[in-house]
Amino acid sequence: MKILLLGERGQLGWELKRTLACLGELIATDYPQIDFLQPESLRSLVRTERPDVIVNAVAYTNVDKAEKEIDAVRLVNVEAVGVLAEEAVRCEAALIHYSTDYVFDGKKGEAYTEEDVPNPIGVYAKSKLDGEQVIQQLGGVYCVFRTSWLYSLRQTNFVLKVWQWARQQEVLKIVSDQMGSPTSARFLAELTALCLAKAGEDWRNTFLQRRGIYHAGGRGGTSRYEWAKAILELDPHPEEWKFRHLLPVSSAEFAGIATRPGNVVLDCGRLERVWGLSLPDWKDALRWTLAV
Repeated sequence: MKILLLGERGQLGWELKRTLACLGELIATDYPQIDFLQPESLRSLVRTERPDVIVNAVAYTNVDKAEKEIDAVRLVNVEAVGVLAEEAVRCEAALIHYSTDYVFDGKKGEAYTEEDVPNPIGVYAKSKLDGEQVIQQLGGVYCVFRTSWLYSLRQTNFVLKVWQWARQQEVLKIVSDQMGSPTSARFLAELTALCLAKAGEDWRNTFLQRRGIYHAGGRGGTSRYEWAKAILELDPHPEEWKFRHLLPVSSAEFAGIATRPGNVVLDCGRLERVWGLSLPDWKDALRWTLAV
């Protein structure tokens, strides 16, 4: 199996590079070798490498900045994804792509399933939904994993920000009215590799039969505030803290340029029913990921 991984230096891509390497020939690349702001440049890469599987771990993810850089967001999250989907169909490759819980508006009041109708409320969210729909419309062999609140010990993410804030501020104010499914990049990468491994030698037909969108988030749901509490409990160096108090606040106190959905906990039952796989409870995954 020949696997082309795009975005090897991102927090998910870094983990994917390590988990996919044992499954076959892995070609991993990132900017400047590839440039998602020039989507057509991706065609020659796919046509040259002719992979069996394309794994796309590249995305424009700055939710607030996206409101001002609409063209760039569309190029990365929609146009480039469309090129990859077209080329995957052309060379009969499977495409694995990652989307987001932000395709929902967070107003359902309970966990979202794949059957729920998306209603994105920002430029970033709309672009991710459009990327999903481009893949679906082109058909072929694909698997889209919608994930939530991705974190790792690399790059920039909520976990590392909380640890940083604890060393800079005496009072930490964390929103308590945003709910999600914290997801370890390491475990999402391992889930991806397990899907390919379970497909076996007949991987193409297996993926064809199981193609579609799957929710893949840490099991269970929690608020940003409760997540922050758990993150602080696992900080290996509390002696470095400046902070003394953790306070729950409403989203209104931290209103950004883009509106965030309120409750986007993901129901990941379809992943377990179809693939026989699931991500661990978010608390367990957090503890294992932060064991440093």
